[in-house]
Amino acid sequence: MRFLETLCASEGKIAHISYHQSRLERTLYAHSIDAHYDLASLLDPPPSGLWRCRVLYDAHGIQTGYHPYTPHPPRSLRLIQAERIDYMYKYADRSALDALQTQNGACDSVLIVQNGYITDTPIANVAFLQNGLWYTPHTPLLAGTTRARLIDEGRLHVRPIRVDKLSQYEGLALLNAMLGFHIVQDGIMALKS
Repeated sequence: MRFLETLCASEGKIAHISYHQSRLERTLYAHSIDAHYDLASLLDPPPSGLWRCRVLYDAHGIQTGYHPYTPHPPRSLRLIQAERIDYMYKYADRSALDALQTQNGACDSVLIVQNGYITDTPIANVAFLQNGLWYTPHTPLLAGTTRARLIDEGRLHVRPIRVDKLSQYEGLALLNAMLGFHIVQDGIMALKS
């Protein structure tokens, strides 16, 4: 079983590396892998530009790679039911998430629903705006590093977000290491069922 970390590097600097290091360590511990990988000493991104640092690791070793990055965040999301998806750890095998993406219809991506509650998109956690505050679902498929950081900073609040209550929210944002906190232009109105 291999695992993945995706980090953002801009102008030679890795953003929020401590959150990625913590998740990597939790993943190793949860899977009883007796290895230690120090991302700060292993990563050496290009000195200029915006790069996606891809880290693959398992009990036998770690690989790093750098890819130029141009953001292409989804502008519309289609709600889909996916009760059996489990992505608690950032697995390198994303085939189940990629298969969901094929159900996007005329939308750019999908917003995954489990047991009546919003979870994530295949590439990002989500947040919803209500009365000036941003809320993220209490049931993410993957507790992302940007989500964790924004919760720690008090900029994001955790709550159950039911599909049948989406009309109560005025805005939608996607969050991951590469996008940061990206407000979807048409907000909640971009959702399709």
